[in-house]
Amino acid sequence: MKHIKVGDLMTDEVVAVVSATSFKDVAKLLAQHDISGLPVVDDEDRVVGVVSETDLLIRQGAPVAPRSEASPFAEVTAGEVMSTPAVTVHAEETAADAARLMTRRSVERLPVVDEEERLVGIVTRRDLLRLFLRPDAEIRRRVIDDVLRDVLDVRADVVEVHVVDGVVALSGVVDRQSQVPVLVRLVEQLEGVVAVSSRVTGRIDDSLLAPPTRASRSMPW
Repeated sequence: MKHIKVGDLMTDEVVAVVSATSFKDVAKLLAQHDISGLPVVDDEDRVVGVVSETDLLIRQGAPVAPRSEASPFAEVTAGEVMSTPAVTVHAEETAADAARLMTRRSVERLPVVDEEERLVGIVTRRDLLRLFLRPDAEIRRRVIDDVLRDVLDVRADVVEVHVVDGVVALSGVVDRQSQVPVLVRLVEQLEGVVAVSSRVTGRIDDSLLAPPTRASRSMPW
């Protein structure tokens, strides 16, 4: 099955700073580009941290000794306020994996890095939300082509597929009962699917006819 990759959703023109960038310049960049955070990179474009509006506000509200009488934050740098280590993702990882990582680490954005951990893009929660705005017709096509035909080798006329607002309704009869949970699980994994309702049954209950390991090897994923 095909899965949308992080590289398909990321923004490749990334606003980034280095550790020595001043507090004031970081704030200016966030305002100018209407973004809430940006990655901090070293001389080889490797991500060393992320600085966000929250990091700036925490620093500004913290009691610190003034660096100079004219501007207390004149010498404060991105390296001092950034969150580190940075939570990053690779372009070849799936969008679903990126979404789970964001949720688990409670972050709003993920710098995207290549094999050498160099910055190549950035993906945000807003980018990932686009997955749930996929047209119902496209979701239906992927259920029929990617799941029924390519993975399960089931004819399109055997299972009826209806999609409304991302909710997939399945009905019909397949050859084996063991195909039913696999079908539901694969449809649930498709990007844009909100929920799955299944009324699919199997002609033959093969749950006791073959060991589970043998059945799993027969599935070509």
